[in-house]
Amino acid sequence: MTVHAPVAAKGRTLIVGSTGFIGRFVAEASLASGRPTFLLVRPGPASPSKALTIASLEDRGAIVISGSIGDDDRDSLEKVFKEYEIEVVISAVGGGCILDQLILVDAIKGAGTVKRFLPSEFGHDIDRAHPVEPGLTMYGQKRQVRRAIEAAGIPYTYICCNSIAAWPYHDNTHPADVLPPLDCFHIYGDGSVRGSDIGKFTIKCIDDGRTMNKSVHFQPQSNLLNMNELASLWENKIGRTLPRVTITEDHLLAAAKEMIIPESIVASLTHDIFIKGCQVNYSLDRDADTEVTSLYPDASFRSIDECFDDFLARVTGAPAVVVDKPNGDATMVKPNAETKAFAMFTASCA
Repeated sequence: MTVHAPVAAKGRTLIVGSTGFIGRFVAEASLASGRPTFLLVRPGPASPSKALTIASLEDRGAIVISGSIGDDDRDSLEKVFKEYEIEVVISAVGGGCILDQLILVDAIKGAGTVKRFLPSEFGHDIDRAHPVEPGLTMYGQKRQVRRAIEAAGIPYTYICCNSIAAWPYHDNTHPADVLPPLDCFHIYGDGSVRGSDIGKFTIKCIDDGRTMNKSVHFQPQSNLLNMNELASLWENKIGRTLPRVTITEDHLLAAAKEMIIPESIVASLTHDIFIKGCQVNYSLDRDADTEVTSLYPDASFRSIDECFDDFLARVTGAPAVVVDKPNGDATMVKPNAETKAFAMFTASCA
C-alpha cells in the first residue's frame, strides 16, 4: 500500500485518462512540477499495462481516486472535486469517451472549486479542422464539449498540439508502438504537407493567466517538417535510401468511406492532415489564439532530429519493420505539384 505525504492545499490537479498515451505524459509532468496530482481511475481490475502505469505514477506521488465519468457519476464526481478541493481538471480520455465529458462539465460547474478545465483535445484545433467522415463526427463531439464548457462559464484552456511524434501511418497502430520504417516509406499525397513536450507545456499553461479561455497552439518552427523532409531525415540517420510508396488521396478517402472503426477515423484524419493541411492552413488571428513558443520563448522543445536518435537506438539490431502496402499493392504516382499545405509534427518523445 502506497503511503502518501500530506498533500499541499494549492494547485490540486485531477487527471482523467492518466493511463493513456497522452494522459501518462501529462501526469508525469504534473508530478515533476510538484503539483498535488490526483488520478481518477475507473474501479475494477485494470489491464497489466494500465496497472503498471498506475503503480509507476503512485510511486512518484500520485493519489488514485476510484471513479469514472460515466452517466451515473455526476454526483460522485462533484463530491470528489469538493472533498479533495480540486482546482484543475485535465481530461485525456480517448475518442470513445468524448461525450462523457459532458458529465464532467456538469460536475465541475456544480462543485465550484475548479479554476481551470482542460478537456481532451491534444490534437488539431477542432473548430478549424473539417475532416471527412467518420472523423468529422468525432470532431463534432469535441465541439459539443467545447460549447458546453463555454456555456457553463467554466475557465478553460484548449491544448492544440497537433500530431504526436511517431511515424505517421494511416492505420490504427498506437503511437507508442510506431517507429520509422526500415523497408519503405508511405508518403501521403506528394509528401509536401507538413505533420513534446506536450506534458511539460500543458502544465505550464494551467497556471498562466495568458492561457485562460484560450486555445494554445503548438507550432515550434524547428519542428515544422513535411513527409519528404521526415523521410530524408530518417534516411540520414540509418545511412541508406529507402523507396517511397505514395498513398494517394483517393486511397485515404476510400479507407475512410469503408467506415471500419477506428481505422476509417484515422484515415479521415490523415487525409485532413497530409492532403488538406489542416494543422497550419490558417493564421492564429483570433483573440482566443496563442502560440506556445511565444508564451515561453526560453523553453526548449525536443527536436524531431533528437527524437529520431531515440528511434534509431530502438531499431538498431532489430529486424526490419515490414510495412504492408494497401490492398497488397501500392501505386507509384507522380507527385502533385499543386499540393502545398503543411502539417505540424510536435516532437513529444517524453
